[in-house]
Amino acid sequence: MNQKVLFLVTSLITLSAFGQIGGRSTYQFLNLVNDPRQAALGGKIVTNYDYDPIQGLFNPAAINSKMDKQLSVNYNNYLSDVNYGTVAYAYSWDRYTQVIHAGITYINYGDFAGYDSQGNATNSFSGSEVAISVGHARNIPFTNFHYGGTIKFISSQLEQYSSFGVAADLGIMYVHEDWDLQITGVARNIGTQLTPYDIDLEPLPFEIILGASQILERIPIRWHFTLENMQRWDLAFSNPDRETTDLEGVVTTENINFIDEAFRHVILGIELFPESGFNIRFGYNFRRAEELRIIDTRAFAGLSAGFGIKLNKVRLNYSFSKYNTAASSSFFGLNIDLQ
Repeated sequence: MNQKVLFLVTSLITLSAFGQIGGRSTYQFLNLVNDPRQAALGGKIVTNYDYDPIQGLFNPAAINSKMDKQLSVNYNNYLSDVNYGTVAYAYSWDRYTQVIHAGITYINYGDFAGYDSQGNATNSFSGSEVAISVGHARNIPFTNFHYGGTIKFISSQLEQYSSFGVAADLGIMYVHEDWDLQITGVARNIGTQLTPYDIDLEPLPFEIILGASQILERIPIRWHFTLENMQRWDLAFSNPDRETTDLEGVVTTENINFIDEAFRHVILGIELFPESGFNIRFGYNFRRAEELRIIDTRAFAGLSAGFGIKLNKVRLNYSFSKYNTAASSSFFGLNIDLQ
């Protein structure tokens, strides 16, 4: 791959903002948050079991009959000139087949100035990726367990290089309606590249996510607890910028202990008035907060917030996520009831 593409790939890895996870696999856009609701709750929330079809893009076990004829359209003005969006729709075919779910995830990385190996300007170029998915879920008879699967067809175009791949998501969810409780586990991006960018096939960003959520009794609050990247324990790394040097020139690196590693997997979120026409959402992503933390600077990295408003058959959603003092992201979403 030439210098132009190496620069582009480096930029894409940086955009993911997830230190040791970025760079280990291709198609990293598959793990970006799907909608403002998920983003406001800290990202990668997989425990919403309701009307919103966009949840099926991250957890196919959440596909259910409440999503019938619901359309979700979402747009994110991400970092720099990067823009991405998602679309999802669910349709109840019949009482035997139940609900069929379809979705699209698309990202455009903007324009890049091209240079050859000698540093001479060449033509500008761009990059974009898209994944089209189809999913379905069923209830295990006479139980509160639901299982589902999604297959995704992936296309990526980075400058003159292109790649195609296929992946699947598998999920299982326990839904106790009397307790307003959901517990779930998801294995995402199980698949392979069918055609590589150059010669070697690269791995996909496989991930295992566990989650639980519940509405508190007599209090209009739903809490969300998520454990991300459970397929890998050592997410933390020693940041060279946090090294210290004493008067004798001895360098002390950042100490990573068991607690540091454990909290890198945790995402917390709460929804106020979750079942009303207006709700407020807050989230905190521990890994994002720690990896983007700047010493002696209050950047509020890891924090996110948002709200949702229902107007007849339309729901408007918005979220704001903070990455550091110079970077933040706004996410806009629209849910439409087409019944």
